Amino acid sequence: MTERMDGPVLAFDTSTAAFAAAILDKGRILGDMQSLAERNHSVHVITHIKQLMEQCGVTSKDVGAIAVGSGPGSYTGMRIAVAAAKTLAWVWGKPLIGVSSLEAIAYGGWHQASGIPLGAAPASGAGTGEDWVLPIMDARRGQVYTGGYAMSADGEWSGFAADGVRLMHDWVDRIAGEAERQQGQVKRIWVIGDLALHREEAERLQALCRENQSGAEVQLLSYELEGRAVAWLGAERLLKGEIADTHGLTPNYTQLAEAEVNLRAKQQGEAKS
Repeated sequence: MTERMDGPVLAFDTSTAAFAAAILDKGRILGDMQSLAERNHSVHVITHIKQLMEQCGVTSKDVGAIAVGSGPGSYTGMRIAVAAAKTLAWVWGKPLIGVSSLEAIAYGGWHQASGIPLGAAPASGAGTGEDWVLPIMDARRGQVYTGGYAMSADGEWSGFAADGVRLMHDWVDRIAGEAERQQGQVKRIWVIGDLALHREEAERLQALCRENQSGAEVQLLSYELEGRAVAWLGAERLLKGEIADTHGLTPNYTQLAEAEVNLRAKQQGEAKS
């Protein structure tokens, strides 16, 4: 049984090269942290969490809930964050909330780009049409971890395409086609996240949407996942009672780690020989 369900939300994510964490209390970010750990998160994750809590004057007894980015992303990184969150939630007796790391990129990036504070909605009378938000993380070989999220004109945040691994080229074609079919209903399409290896395809989406006259303006934003976005999404899920099983929460792997793929291929080859 959990000790309490009020109090600050401690949130963190290690699905990318950056450790991202934040503490949210009563609609205010008490503090956040973003540290490039070169994916060596296992060495630093607990130390960073302790540092952040000390800086914010928050103790384990104060914490109301723990929100963790559950991927997709780095295979090892996801496992480290989820394992740490499950351990802390169990030891401290706190509710645990799993948050999509891709949704956190989409949510945090969209609010940053639009200049609207996290947790706030577009101003009334802001017009019609949805903003589609496509978060991306590199998944190698022309693939990306991505999903589809939307912010309506009246401030309703939702998802329209499940998180997964997709070829960026095919994803661009699909989104351009769907925007064309929904002529005029999509105001803007945001491609947000790791653009370093995928900017050319993202720019192709811009060109396609201009050519098909869908009315959607495509915007690109390089963005690193922030703990404050995980915290806000976690707090919203907590209010809805969307609490994870402390022992059963697993990362969203979406695909096998390369080492496991290679091992299975080797095993299958040996079985045939």
